[in-house]
Amino acid sequence: MEASVEQLVYVREDEYTVARMSAEDVPAFVASGRALAGVQPGETVRLAGGWGEHPRHGRHFAVTGCERVVPATVRAIRIYLGSGLVRGIGPRLAHAIVDHFGEATLTVIDTEPERLREVVNIGPARQSQITEAWRDQKAIAELMVVLQGFGISPLLASKIYQVFGTDSGEVLASDPYRLIGRVRGIAFPTADRIALRSGVPESSPQRIEAAVLDRLEAAAAGGGHCYLPLLAVLTQTVELTGQDEDLVRRAVDALAAERRVVVEASPDDAGRTVVFGKEIHSRELALTAHLTRLWKARSTLPVRAFQEDPGLHDDQRAAVTTVLANTVSVLTGGPGCGKSHTVRAIAATVRAAGGTVTLTAPTGKAAKRLSELTGMPAMTVHRMLAHEPDPDSGALFEQTPAQADLIVVDEASMLDLHLATRLTAAVPSGSHLLLVGDDDQLPSIGPGSVLADLLRVEEIARVRLTHVFRQSEGSGIIRAAHLIRAGEVPEPRGGGGFWFEEIDDPEQVAERVVHLATVAIPRKQGVGPEQVQVLCPMRKGATGTAELGRMLQERLNPAAEGRAEHWSGASAFRVGDRVMPIRNNYDKGVFNGETGRITAVVPEERRLEVLIDDGETVTYGFDELDELTHAYAISVHRSQGSEYPFVVAPIVAEAGGVMLRRRLLYTLVTRARSWVVLVGRREALELAVHRLGRRRRTALAHRLTLSLQGWDAPAEGPR
Repeated sequence: MEASVEQLVYVREDEYTVARMSAEDVPAFVASGRALAGVQPGETVRLAGGWGEHPRHGRHFAVTGCERVVPATVRAIRIYLGSGLVRGIGPRLAHAIVDHFGEATLTVIDTEPERLREVVNIGPARQSQITEAWRDQKAIAELMVVLQGFGISPLLASKIYQVFGTDSGEVLASDPYRLIGRVRGIAFPTADRIALRSGVPESSPQRIEAAVLDRLEAAAAGGGHCYLPLLAVLTQTVELTGQDEDLVRRAVDALAAERRVVVEASPDDAGRTVVFGKEIHSRELALTAHLTRLWKARSTLPVRAFQEDPGLHDDQRAAVTTVLANTVSVLTGGPGCGKSHTVRAIAATVRAAGGTVTLTAPTGKAAKRLSELTGMPAMTVHRMLAHEPDPDSGALFEQTPAQADLIVVDEASMLDLHLATRLTAAVPSGSHLLLVGDDDQLPSIGPGSVLADLLRVEEIARVRLTHVFRQSEGSGIIRAAHLIRAGEVPEPRGGGGFWFEEIDDPEQVAERVVHLATVAIPRKQGVGPEQVQVLCPMRKGATGTAELGRMLQERLNPAAEGRAEHWSGASAFRVGDRVMPIRNNYDKGVFNGETGRITAVVPEERRLEVLIDDGETVTYGFDELDELTHAYAISVHRSQGSEYPFVVAPIVAEAGGVMLRRRLLYTLVTRARSWVVLVGRREALELAVHRLGRRRRTALAHRLTLSLQGWDAPAEGPR
């Protein structure tokens, strides 16, 4: 039967979809099944399946097949156009258009779009917008059919079209491997399925080369690695393609000859050969060059010493002296060791001597926290790099912030290779660069391990603060963090802010986490649920970010009559939702790790608006929503640089607990300001404390050591 999709009720990660439907001569009903994947409200579909009883929805239609069709009746056309699927048409305008053209409406839009101007309130600009949106919608629908023919999720159609536009069909037909790395959600297996079904030979050099590049990209995206040993590349590519190792070796050689990869000796002097992706290799070289330039430069700082501050501990005084004496330095230490107070003393010394200081951090929350702790203005690294001086603004500096005499980067463990390269490139020679961070925390989300690598270079000046100032306050969080750091399991009832609640079953753990976050902690502490953040070691499973986020959204911001929402994949975006950008978008001025709240969902314009915590309102098109994720439950990695009053987290060993590592647990616990409550199995907690993660494969420390050791300093020295 043919039916119109009225509303999506539920979409699971495996694309199982539940939707409310309407059809001619059939009462409104609920349909469900994976065959519904990708349907949107307003579409007309031809369903195959059968009627049955659902424990929650009652009589429903179990879908085994679903085909999109062009709406044929006036009612179906009105629903289609009024749903917002065609940008520029809302419910009122849809009624007006259909009232004017009747069953011929879609034919008119398709073949005689200029006739739309016969309808009141449609001028040339609106008619052009509707025509373009109609063309795009048709193209995406055609792509969906093509993808379904390859056995590929139709949800990828709009993402492919967003990147390749009208060339999408040609890319699928001639070179589907171009999709890898450019379309979010498409890795080698998906592109390979399309290619093989299109007739590309399994032994094709094009196929083998794509697999090699995919393995390097997966190592960077999944593990933060800058390179892979050649043997690992060969082994993984053979497993991925089922082809002989000789073919893979030839593919690596061809890619190296084309300079798409770089093959060189291992940086750890183990006699091995390693393979870099071209872009990451270039960034490592550039970062090495910029750090070397800054390290060699003669200081322009107008001060060389500071007056003794009786409020500083010995290692803090050593830190101030070190930073003043070196153009590149690192300040590290655990929680409660006075890093922020030390930064304040350093900055005050420089300013007292007439120098300029810029305080920065990788995320907005980290910058705000740095400002609160030091009592000085701070900004994100991204905003510092994008800043243009304005002589009429009353700004603190006459020059750009990146040209200050001292630049401090807090939460430096979050710096990935890309951001660190942009940062150091902007700092002028002679300025002092101070990286501040806790090297026991998780490394950056992106590839590289910049802070840890610099600490491996003996020539880079560093001070590690070890005296714990907040120990006397009886902070259970601080005590637990230092125990975890030392490889010891904290007491379950640590008091003073740390609490572990033991529950075995993962589903019961999930229910308890949601109850704590939405009811128990807000009630006991007298705060709103927005003061409680759920952090997860994993994304999938009963206690992963996806499922816990869905449960929290249903408790805190459920679907409601009259409240606009839009489904993108398995996520429903509603007014009031807490969201987080997961990619830097320099055009929008938003960056990974910031948070905000959805203030408007506008279906007819296919967009939503997000009020970022810093007060800026940002617009996202419906085709850009893979850049947003809900922030009800977030990964520990994405919480870096942030601090929350209350943190609740599941600690279970689902899927072997592959993500449970000491650094992850340490980072999780130190995100809480007042209380952190862990819920799960004691064995999982012990596993996390005792399991050490592997170091990322990077060559920065090796390159920088060679660069700095090979330099002959002038007699008077640079600093």
